[in-house]
Amino acid sequence: MIFRVIVTITAVLLAGGALAGGKPAAGKGPVTNLPLPRFVSMKASEGNVRRGPSLTHRIDWVYKHENMPLQVTAEYDNWRRVQDSEGQGGWMHYSLLSGVRTVVILDKQVQLRMKPTAAAATRAFADRGVIARLGTCNFQWCELSVQGVKGWVEKARFWGVGADEIRE
Repeated sequence: MIFRVIVTITAVLLAGGALAGGKPAAGKGPVTNLPLPRFVSMKASEGNVRRGPSLTHRIDWVYKHENMPLQVTAEYDNWRRVQDSEGQGGWMHYSLLSGVRTVVILDKQVQLRMKPTAAAATRAFADRGVIARLGTCNFQWCELSVQGVKGWVEKARFWGVGADEIRE
């Protein structure tokens, strides 16, 4: 029995690609062959976050916001280790996650601009905590959609996209 526990823990660590200090290794997920780390969103309006990758592991907390952006940092079988914009996370079943890209606004009041430049006119404002759908991104700006309103926002003002990520 002790041997089985040790093997399982080792398998989880290997599947997660963790380095010393708990940081994920960049590369491909062993289950999906998709990039690690990568951003996803929550498909469900509620999702349990567990201490380990199985239903027998304790639920540490419950995320309660559909479309919330999360970052996948590891994979094991049907489980994904995720973290949120505050760095909190755990293991979630893959069926609760979606490949639809969303972001969360970090600053108190963010301007959605008509063009990807600080001099462009403001189309709308989004407050801290607002979840937006991610569109096109260049090196510094991304086009976001909030309740049907589209506008450009500097990457530093939200969480859910890589600093060097380009999207067409």
